[in-house]
Amino acid sequence: MTQLEGELQELKKEVINMWNLVLSQLEKSRSAMLQFDTNLAREIVLREKRVNALELKIDLDCENIFALFCPVAIDLRFLLAVLKINNNLERIGDIAEGIAKYIITSNGEYDPSLFEATELMLMYDDAINILTDTRLAFEKEDTIMARGIFKRDEVLDKINMKANDRIVEYIKADSGVLTDALNVLSIIRKLERVGDQSKNIAEEIIFYVEAKVLKHQGRQ
Repeated sequence: MTQLEGELQELKKEVINMWNLVLSQLEKSRSAMLQFDTNLAREIVLREKRVNALELKIDLDCENIFALFCPVAIDLRFLLAVLKINNNLERIGDIAEGIAKYIITSNGEYDPSLFEATELMLMYDDAINILTDTRLAFEKEDTIMARGIFKRDEVLDKINMKANDRIVEYIKADSGVLTDALNVLSIIRKLERVGDQSKNIAEEIIFYVEAKVLKHQGRQ
């Protein structure tokens, strides 16, 4: 193994650690939301500093590898992809933190019927599963799995598209839940962006493995 290969292997491990941290943040935000656990929500907010610190470290490690080894071909594509994947993961971390802040500032526990009416927990499960599978695609360099993310994100899009009407109907039935309902609508918007970030990551996996740029093009 060359020194460059060793550095790239270590970088890949760091990215997977970042993935696991962000995934944990998203899973904990789901638990905090479902159980109305404000202590867990505060833990998520505090751990966001770790996400930010790891993002900066990965960026710096990429810069050092560029400077020391001048990589080409697939090694260069891998580094370019990692920089973008890292940024997308950090944004998902921000989403988990944002959801946690809604829980912290809420006046009380959310009505489970609101979750059922909006399919919020189904959306959460799908977002977590999609993010998990993009990590597996990255680990295995599996572009077939990466391409599967594009179709699966449509489930999140459909729930998001229906959210406005469902929230309006819910508020009509009980105007006293206005604040909670609007918070849930905002959370649905955030989870839809998890799908978007995961699609971006899937595109980067395909780019570095196959040297195909899918951004702004029809996905193949």
